[in-house]
Amino acid sequence: MDHEYVGVSPLGAGDGKGAASNAVILCCECGVAIQPNPANMCVTCLRNHVDITENIPKQAVLHFCRNCERYLQPPNEWIQAALESRELLAICLKKLKGLKDVKLVDAGFIWTEQHSKRIKVKLTVHGEITGGTVLQQVFVVEFTVQNQMCNDCHRTEAKDFWRCLVQVRQRAENKKTFYYLEQLILKHKAHENTLGIKPEHGGLDFFYANDNHARRMVDFLLTMVPGKVTTSKRLISHDIHSNNYNYKYNWSVEIAPVSKDSAVCLSKKLRHQLGNLSPLVLVNRVSSSIHLIDPLTAQIAELTSQVYFRAPFEAICNPKQLVEYVVMDIDVIMEKDRKTYPGQGQVSFKHALCDIWVVRASELGINDNPIHTRSHLGHLLKVGDSVMGYNTGEANINDLEFDKLSTDEIPDVILVRKHYDRQTRLSQRSLVSEDERVKHLAAEATDERSKYDYHEFLDDLEENEDIRGQVNIYRDTNKTIPIEVQAAGGDVPQITLEEMLEDMTLECADDEMGEEGGADETEPQL
Repeated sequence: MDHEYVGVSPLGAGDGKGAASNAVILCCECGVAIQPNPANMCVTCLRNHVDITENIPKQAVLHFCRNCERYLQPPNEWIQAALESRELLAICLKKLKGLKDVKLVDAGFIWTEQHSKRIKVKLTVHGEITGGTVLQQVFVVEFTVQNQMCNDCHRTEAKDFWRCLVQVRQRAENKKTFYYLEQLILKHKAHENTLGIKPEHGGLDFFYANDNHARRMVDFLLTMVPGKVTTSKRLISHDIHSNNYNYKYNWSVEIAPVSKDSAVCLSKKLRHQLGNLSPLVLVNRVSSSIHLIDPLTAQIAELTSQVYFRAPFEAICNPKQLVEYVVMDIDVIMEKDRKTYPGQGQVSFKHALCDIWVVRASELGINDNPIHTRSHLGHLLKVGDSVMGYNTGEANINDLEFDKLSTDEIPDVILVRKHYDRQTRLSQRSLVSEDERVKHLAAEATDERSKYDYHEFLDDLEENEDIRGQVNIYRDTNKTIPIEVQAAGGDVPQITLEEMLEDMTLECADDEMGEEGGADETEPQL
């Protein structure tokens, strides 16, 4: 330890300032001539008699969690801190109890081997002794790093331990809304505080150790998609002496069982509330509310979650029931020719209303009587195109509101969307499946039903720019899209490279590092 005299209080003041400044005295211990100071001792003697750091421990212990790489800051807070960082220095200083008796002047790390489990901190302190003499002392404190698992990691390792459970379910035949919700959770990182995610039939289970994190997840879900929540709790243990109760909480979030392109039948009361819509409408989009479009008038309406669950309804036709038709003739209805009705709601300007004549693709060349209907897809279709629609005459529909409708209110065909060649899309997607990819919370489903729904969701991503804006799509830089695939796509919707994100990769081979290191620094590497 190194002692150094810093400052003293003068022995006296008065007329003899000049004489006092040049005067010397003898040390009371060793007799060496020194400048006058209140202790009347030289620095060497002060070093032998006084130690201002005697109440400061020279060794201490730091607790470190290897799983999450955090340090324990007493009493029970775990902090992320890098080696030789200001955060780690603050944790070390708080471990030293005697620092309040001295004045800390400087503190810094002394280099140690990273795997030695030792951290050395060099401290410089000032302390005042008898008579007002101020001493400066430099010393080293050695911290031993001991491994200790934090509470969060302990709960994670004990996989069966959880206090809160959030169950997300959608009881519908088509899961496109659920796939969309999964991408929203990933984009906004709403699942960061989960202990685990378990796929279940019809949805996912999220496990939490803290009810605040679970409530935050429930609030996020209800903000992103229309749904309702029910809560319950179960008593696990009870301490009668301290009156403490230990509960397990459960939140069940039920998502509205409709998805994009589903056909629904509205009640008469609800139709009037939404602006005199037709009884049979299509679900145009599902976000925080349900967006409906009337295929006969191109009128749109928005149904909030509260209104939906006040009088819920289910889809009468799902995308699996779509039938392929071929456009034989089309007549777009101009804006000025449209009929308006009192109380009619907002009309979509993204769609064009048209009279259209179609023939079932399987009956093309056999049936010479095309079916006439009205559609909102006039901006997309032309003669010879394929279009997917619902055949209401052959569909098996079990719905009370649908049974109340007269024959005049039910169109023969409800056209939903333009159809692109399925084999072309699948072959194109298989070649670039790693270039256009989305991440998943759980393992991908392998059954045919889930695969079909997932490909339908990918179709919506390629066709709808608004949905793509809410989803992170990553690109694998190790693969390139073949030119012949791009040419074969034709008018098939595709996701452009500008809309994809580069997935971060932190690992690379040693030989790649060597090649990059050997390249000329002045030459740009492409």
